[in-house]
Amino acid sequence: MRISTLIGTSLATAAAGAIGSVVTKPAVETWYPRLKKPSFVPPAWVFPVAWTALYADIAVTSATTIDGLGEWPSQDEKQAYIAALGANLALNGAWSWIYFGKGALGTASVAAAALTVSSADLTRRTAAVNPKAGAALAAYPAWCAFATVLSTSTWWLNRDRTRASR
Repeated sequence: MRISTLIGTSLATAAAGAIGSVVTKPAVETWYPRLKKPSFVPPAWVFPVAWTALYADIAVTSATTIDGLGEWPSQDEKQAYIAALGANLALNGAWSWIYFGKGALGTASVAAAALTVSSADLTRRTAAVNPKAGAALAAYPAWCAFATVLSTSTWWLNRDRTRASR
């Protein structure tokens, strides 16, 4: 893996995380604690730890894959992977704005499901180029699937509200 590729994927994942964190922190300090939540919601400290690890994982496995695709005869596969990564990171950042920024819990559940599908696709693409990197990235769609269940369950418990109270 080239350092320049790793820097690029690291900056992209950091941007997705930063975009999401802009609205997450204020919501977590105000209206989010008042929501009814399912019994399986993890402690608050788990989320930043999990996302930091996942963002690092995405950056490294994506850099490995992009450089691996650079060795393939066709640049189309490489461009398709970069586009899939970009779409995934855009969905990732958008979910935080929908959930925490707008308090649109139902819409956020749909966005979380889309992020899960996108993450699974990114993992599939990664595994096709580098099976070890694909295995390393498998935690990402698993976490997104859990987040979809958590998001949907939270919406269901609070469905009497059209938007989360702020």
